[in-house]
Amino acid sequence: MPTTVSVEHLEMTPGMRGGKPRIAGTRIAVQDVMVMHLKMGYSLLEIATKYDLLVAAVYDAMAYYYDRRQAIDREMAEDDAFVDEFMRQNPGRLQAKIKELKGESEN
Repeated sequence: MPTTVSVEHLEMTPGMRGGKPRIAGTRIAVQDVMVMHLKMGYSLLEIATKYDLLVAAVYDAMAYYYDRRQAIDREMAEDDAFVDEFMRQNPGRLQAKIKELKGESEN
């Protein structure tokens, strides 16, 4: 059962998007809204329009992010580090083939 968080339009559901807060009734996480707005330059109205969301829901997502900015940024950095390490230890076939063609050894 979804758990409503401190803002009206967000929820967290275990097993959906890793239990991360998201816009209620969608799979769009607070982190997704933050990335689209702060890193990709979309306005909150553009995000709401593009994904057929209530504007208030998008603003709630950003309010949630700003209220918990350090924790969310830290979690995203940890996720990125995990992916980077995984990719380093498990290169794709293309990366392995490029290394082979360059004569680089597997580490």
